[in-house]
Amino acid sequence: MNHPSPRPRRILVLGGTGTIGRATVRALLLAGHAVVCFGRAGAQDEAGAESRRGVLTDPRSVAQDGFRGERFDAVVSCLASRSGTPKDAWAVDYQATLTVLEAARAVGVPQMVLLSAICVQKPKLGFQHAKLAFERALIESGLTYSIVRPTAYFKSLSGQLDRLRRGKPFLLFGDGSLTACKPISDDDLGRYLAACLDDPDRRNRILPIGGPGPAITPRQQGERLFELLGRPARFRSVPVGMLDAIVAVLAGLGRVSQRLADKAELARIGRYYATESMLVWDGARGRYDADATPSTGSETLFAFYARLVAGEAAIDRRDHAVF
Repeated sequence: MNHPSPRPRRILVLGGTGTIGRATVRALLLAGHAVVCFGRAGAQDEAGAESRRGVLTDPRSVAQDGFRGERFDAVVSCLASRSGTPKDAWAVDYQATLTVLEAARAVGVPQMVLLSAICVQKPKLGFQHAKLAFERALIESGLTYSIVRPTAYFKSLSGQLDRLRRGKPFLLFGDGSLTACKPISDDDLGRYLAACLDDPDRRNRILPIGGPGPAITPRQQGERLFELLGRPARFRSVPVGMLDAIVAVLAGLGRVSQRLADKAELARIGRYYATESMLVWDGARGRYDADATPSTGSETLFAFYARLVAGEAAIDRRDHAVF
């Protein structure tokens, strides 16, 4: 549930056209804030928000087309590269967001809320290093900050429904219990991000966050989907070694082709998510800790699955597809 802000403010939002960005803009508007969305040309923002278009990597455009010399009380960034390849990640997750941060500092914006990712706890990929580099820049900027690191999203855990409807088995890596997550809905995450503006306990902190309920494994996800479809559960195990082989082949070919080098990075991303849980990492014990992963909201993945199977919900995974 959205609650009115005790101090409605003027907020500049980046990445307001994605599914999480839209949910965040809705939450900000319902809290009573005035919202200005700044982004690329051709994108459509949530109704009720002012739209401004420009080039996020161009300091002059950010100043003239985004801030326009006006007062803003905070910046909320849901910006993220679409593909996750190193070139895109450093251009968007780091450089574009840094350009806006520097412009915000120049005009005296006091606060920034950043949507990051929980997977940066164990960085092995280009996009993770780009996100971490901006996190460091924000922490060192002098602005009051909230860095939100959510767990898995509903849309990234729903891609196999069409396979199952076609009578195919649910694909698992290993036995389906290698990883677990506490999925969070777009709206619950949007409300959490919006509430960071007012909650003093969320200021100048890195905030891992998941959805309600216990951690869920891929096998449990598949079992629930089959149950909702009224079909016996069928699984097919994909060896993690197969992903290693694909990465090795593409990495070799990527030495002479940037397109194949990008495919190799996407395969590394797939392998990462196949073998790493989206939960808080306990470095001292060398394991992921579901109990240490905070929860928020009321929407569960399995309730979303029920709506998806019934045709009451839809997903736009874009670059979130794995299968």
